Amino acid sequence: MLVEGQGGSILIDAGLSAREILRRVTGTGGAPETIQAILVTHEHGDHITGVDVLSRRLNIPVFATGGTLKEFITYRRSSERPVTAVTCRYHEKFSLGDFVIEPFATSHDAAEPCGFTVRENDVMLGICTDTGIITDRIVQTLSQCDGIVLESNHCPMMLKEGPYPESLKRRIRSARGHLSNDAAADCLRRLGQDVHNIVLAHLSEVNNTPDKAVASARSGLGLLYNGMTVIVASQHGTSVDRPQVMHL
Repeated sequence: MLVEGQGGSILIDAGLSAREILRRVTGTGGAPETIQAILVTHEHGDHITGVDVLSRRLNIPVFATGGTLKEFITYRRSSERPVTAVTCRYHEKFSLGDFVIEPFATSHDAAEPCGFTVRENDVMLGICTDTGIITDRIVQTLSQCDGIVLESNHCPMMLKEGPYPESLKRRIRSARGHLSNDAAADCLRRLGQDVHNIVLAHLSEVNNTPDKAVASARSGLGLLYNGMTVIVASQHGTSVDRPQVMHL
């Protein structure tokens, strides 16, 4: 996901090839040369595929927690590594150009996963995907944001009746798995009127539909829904109507 500000942009994860990411960035009217860094939430393949090549091609650093960097960087040959790898820590803010970034802990079956808040001037965006639960600290962090990107991975009934093996279903449902539509809706209920712009993300193409995710969000928000902007991120599109690009 590309986050654009007035003074540049940053990339959150890079789960596609570097070539495809650059194609999508330019396809939305973005300028790859304005990307200042890649922030990595965790080391799973669907989040890091293009990190190495993109970092070297654009000559930009990669930021991640120590646990993520150890899993991602340590066992790579030097020729495969990003240009610069920088360790960040939960709730320790750092600056990238005009952006102020703060990592926060998530709950996922990875070494040291995190989400991020990204602030430019008085506008803050929160990114919280790949987490099995929403903690009080996550709610507290997201409540400070003007907009959030929140995982709404699966419909519990579709997952239960779907084709995945039971072991994978248990992993997805676990506290270190993925957030269900119901859990995302409960998070939105707890946030209440604090956040007005919501992007539902990381939807399973097998165990969810955009309509089900939005319906759950509407249920969680209740009457507040009418004052919110709620949209669903596509895994395939490149237009800003399907927000792989977020503007601060």
